[in-house]
Amino acid sequence: MSLQIISLKKQMNNFTRLLAPAVLALTFASCNDSQFDGFTRAENGLHYKFFNHDENGTMVQDGDKLMLRYVISRQSNDSIILDSKEGSRDGSGFMEFFLRNSSFPGSFEDGMKMMAKGDSAEFIIRADSFFIKSYGLNELPKGFTANDYLKGVFKIKDIIPAKEVAEMQQKQMEAQKAEAERAMLEEKTLIEKYVAENKITVKPEVSGLYFVETKKGTGGSPSPEDMVTVNYVGKFLNGEVFDASEKHGGPATFALNRVIPGWTEALQKMKKGGKANLLIPSSIAYGPGGNGMPPYAPLFFEVELIDFQAAPAAPATPEGHGPGDGHNH
Repeated sequence: MSLQIISLKKQMNNFTRLLAPAVLALTFASCNDSQFDGFTRAENGLHYKFFNHDENGTMVQDGDKLMLRYVISRQSNDSIILDSKEGSRDGSGFMEFFLRNSSFPGSFEDGMKMMAKGDSAEFIIRADSFFIKSYGLNELPKGFTANDYLKGVFKIKDIIPAKEVAEMQQKQMEAQKAEAERAMLEEKTLIEKYVAENKITVKPEVSGLYFVETKKGTGGSPSPEDMVTVNYVGKFLNGEVFDASEKHGGPATFALNRVIPGWTEALQKMKKGGKANLLIPSSIAYGPGGNGMPPYAPLFFEVELIDFQAAPAAPATPEGHGPGDGHNH
């Protein structure tokens, strides 16, 4: 197999992304004039043959979710281009596949719409139609011509109808929403408890940030584009330290607009030599995803602003570490 094909396989490891939005009705009528031995040619140009076929089974429809096994190769020499086994979770080769509208008449999608649960079949299509119309390439990969064909062997283990798919997706969305609401309420309660226990009297900013100045600095304050140098300790609200500048060899220097929003907001309130405690809700920290931290985690920081200066004209790599730069946890 050429390096071009190997590269193409890596780009196309999720076949579900190959589907385009054209809507074309599938016809099962055949012309019986296929140039490929053992195959029948459908009116839409698809060459097909079945290994197993349940004629009384319910055929695949647009929007269905399939448990699908497929191998797509070059028709002339059997060199494999795509193999679902490479992406299947259990190594069986079967993958979840959401069938969308056909990308062109006689496509692999049209072939799947001829199949029922338990069916296995082989289809032959033009390589240029697949690469350009299904995958959206501007030109054929190196080594392919307009006269080349691809063959795909497909087996359908299971079919979940589009209506059931939509219902499952709706239930998942509702469950995720309920979980998010639960987590946000839990975070809110945790912050309120922390504020009360630690006798924090300042009012939160509109963003939810609690900014408690513990030592006044002098001079001006940094702007979002400035490079700041700080000492800091970061903790969860249970007191566990998850990061500190001293862990990285001393004061950290970074662009203020490259850290979590809570830091960008808070440090603009500080002056050189000043110190502050920051109670930062997850909405202006690492959010529901956590980004390596627990989801919906409020954070507490002790910060000392040592110095700041205007950022260099050219993009600069931070000299140290800071919240949001991917090195602090």
